Amino acid sequence: MDRERHLDRVVVVTGAASGIGRQACLRFAGEGGTVIANDKDGAGLAETAAAADGKTPVTTVVGDVREQTVIDEIVATALDTGGGIHVLANIAGIMDHFVPVDAVDDALWADVLAVNLTAPMRLCRAVVPHMRDHGGGSIVNVSSEAGIGGSGAGAAYHASKHGIIGLTRHIAFVYRPVGIRCNAVCPGGTNTNIGTSSTPTVEWAYERQLTAITLNERMAEPEEIAAVISWLGCTEASNVNGSVVMADGGWSVA
Repeated sequence: MDRERHLDRVVVVTGAASGIGRQACLRFAGEGGTVIANDKDGAGLAETAAAADGKTPVTTVVGDVREQTVIDEIVATALDTGGGIHVLANIAGIMDHFVPVDAVDDALWADVLAVNLTAPMRLCRAVVPHMRDHGGGSIVNVSSEAGIGGSGAGAAYHASKHGIIGLTRHIAFVYRPVGIRCNAVCPGGTNTNIGTSSTPTVEWAYERQLTAITLNERMAEPEEIAAVISWLGCTEASNVNGSVVMADGGWSVA
C-alpha cells in the first residue's frame, strides 16, 4: 500500500458499511485520502470509520443513496473539507434474487435500478461540476461481470450493470477535456454481504444461471477489488479513461 497515493485528496465512497465499500474506505484512508463514507447501515459505517488507519478520520454520512437529499448531504460534507472532490467511488449496490424478465415486477425493477444506476448517476451529476472547477478528478463506478454478458444475475441487475458501463463511457468521453476520468470495475463473485438480495426466488432461472456461475473458479476478497478501485482513482492511472476493468479472476474469459 502506498501511504501517500491519495495524500491531500478528498474521496467519496458509497456502500461503505461492508464488503468492497468498506475495504475501499480503508484503502483510501490508508493511502492518505480524506474519506467521506456513505451507507444506510449506520452501525456498519461506524465500524468502517473505527477500523480506518489514516492521517485524517473517515467522515460518515448515514443515508440511503436512493434519496436525493442524501446525495446532497454527501456532496456538501465532502466540500466542507475545503479541498474539493478528487475521487468518487460508486460502490453501493444490490442484487435482484436472480429474477428473470418474465417474473420481475415493477417494484423490484425500480429498486435495483434506483440503487445501482440512478444513484451513481446523481452522484456523478453532483460532483462533475466541482471536479471541473478544480481541474479534474476521477470517478470509479462498480459494475459487474454481469455488466458485460447475460449470466450471473437477474434481468434488473443486468440492466443496471450494463447501464453503469454506458454511463461510465459517456462521462469518460465528454469530460476528459476538462480533466475528469471515469472508469468501471467489474468484479466477479466476491465475499460480501450482498447475499441478502441474492437469494434465488425463481428456481429454474437460478439453475440456468448456475451453468455460468460454476465457471467462476474462486471468490475474490473485497480488498482485492478495493485495490483496483484505488489505483484507478489515483494519478498513476492518469491515462486510463473509459476503461472497463475486469476484476473477476478470469471468469469472463472462461
